[in-house]
Amino acid sequence: MDTTQRTDQQRSADRRRRELLEAADRVVLRDGPGASMNAIAAEAGITKPILYRHFGDKGGLYAALAKRHTDALLGALRAALDAPAERRERVEATLDTYLAAIEARPQVYRFLMHPSEGGAQSDRGLGFDVGAYSFPLLRRMGEELADVIEERVDLGPGGQQSARVWGHGIVGMMHAAGDWWLGERPCSRADLVRALADLLWGRLAAAGDRAGGPGF
Repeated sequence: MDTTQRTDQQRSADRRRRELLEAADRVVLRDGPGASMNAIAAEAGITKPILYRHFGDKGGLYAALAKRHTDALLGALRAALDAPAERRERVEATLDTYLAAIEARPQVYRFLMHPSEGGAQSDRGLGFDVGAYSFPLLRRMGEELADVIEERVDLGPGGQQSARVWGHGIVGMMHAAGDWWLGERPCSRADLVRALADLLWGRLAAAGDRAGGPGF
């Protein structure tokens, strides 16, 4: 098999994989954590064994969907952090970006962060343990935010460790507060953003930009 043929086959496989993920997204938007392999296969117009062939198992499909949505969310958060605005405005914009994302697609959020709500049976949801599958998503977001903080904010001696504490702490705060807010809606999104920004602002306001960094 020559290089051109292998490249064409890889492109075809990548395209088919994207199509299957788009079908899975449609089912998740409709069914949330109740999205099943049977329903996703039917939406894609294939049999369940073919779906397994592309993703290995249920965990493989979940991981692919999680990466797809986490990549998109991280891109939006980076854009908010990079916007030309005062630091406080960018902090609020970043918090609002996260909350707006989970508000716009609550079924996707529940599928990613509460997959066990779909049930353990093979025909009701993917039947995942919430901690084993959703916590790594939060860990990834925490590490990404820690890298941004370390690059941009002067935290003094021990700054690398402090940046990781801040990164994971802020993500944990956003997740816990957002999960509570999405379920109960005790206030407006704007009110929640301001309250969370107030909580963060004291130390963030006092910290200077890191020398040679892009600024924060």
